[in-house]
Amino acid sequence: MIEFWVVLTGLLVGITCGIAGVFLILRKMSMIADAISHTVLFGIVMAYIVTQTLNGFWMLVGAAIAGILTAYLVQLLHSSGIQEDAAIGVVFTSLFAAGVLLITLFAGNVHLDVEHVLMGEIAFVPWDRWTLFSITMPKAVWMLLLVLIINIVFLLLFFKEMKLATFDPVYAASIGIPVVFLHYGFMTSISFTTVAAFDSVGAILVVAMLIGPAATAYLFSKTIKQMFIFSMLFGAAASVVGYYLAKFWNTSIAGMMAATVGLLFVCTLLSQKIMERRRKTLVSKLESM
Repeated sequence: MIEFWVVLTGLLVGITCGIAGVFLILRKMSMIADAISHTVLFGIVMAYIVTQTLNGFWMLVGAAIAGILTAYLVQLLHSSGIQEDAAIGVVFTSLFAAGVLLITLFAGNVHLDVEHVLMGEIAFVPWDRWTLFSITMPKAVWMLLLVLIINIVFLLLFFKEMKLATFDPVYAASIGIPVVFLHYGFMTSISFTTVAAFDSVGAILVVAMLIGPAATAYLFSKTIKQMFIFSMLFGAAASVVGYYLAKFWNTSIAGMMAATVGLLFVCTLLSQKIMERRRKTLVSKLESM
């Protein structure tokens, strides 16, 4: 039963991050995921300081606020003339450092440490349980299910608008689509996804889940819908395969999951290059006949 919950948590992480990562890749915002994965620490600590509880709901709220604040500050600095990569670097290092300092000053006596937030430990997931609607499941599973539903609802409601705002934001704004609202709504969903996943795979490794599966799917998907499907499949496969490889080699589960994400990307890229080279060779032979 313990193994079931660990594998299920990994599956939910892969699927949830797979969904969230597609528009990150298409909007060329991969590094903002790295920034948010670090700055959620600031939001989590502030939520604890205000509420004096480690309740998962308030952690989600604090992380969402930190994610929106990160996106807003990056956009503000970028619009003032600073390069986007520099703006991301300044914002995420500043807020992350502030989070570390706040932990040291105000949360040193509670189980809220930087290593836990960054690295996570999926093997401990089955022992931290919530009971809702007479159903008892690990807290991480409840949170990931909630965030998965939020991401799916957001896509169902705003898929066409997000697609248009991603590929032609000027035209989208000219026909009345709330581009700014969609941007910050999307950043909020990324924040929710990050804080729900860090408890099991860690904030640093969730970046691999957010970017790797979507980037792999981007290599051969012909439509956005295909990209969503393949991204979820790659995320789920990396989680499950990574877990069993980690169990076989007795190593870090989260680390092996991230390594599997990278391995899937490299294998897909190499196979695509080989197929492209074979196609070019075949075309050249046909032309020479």
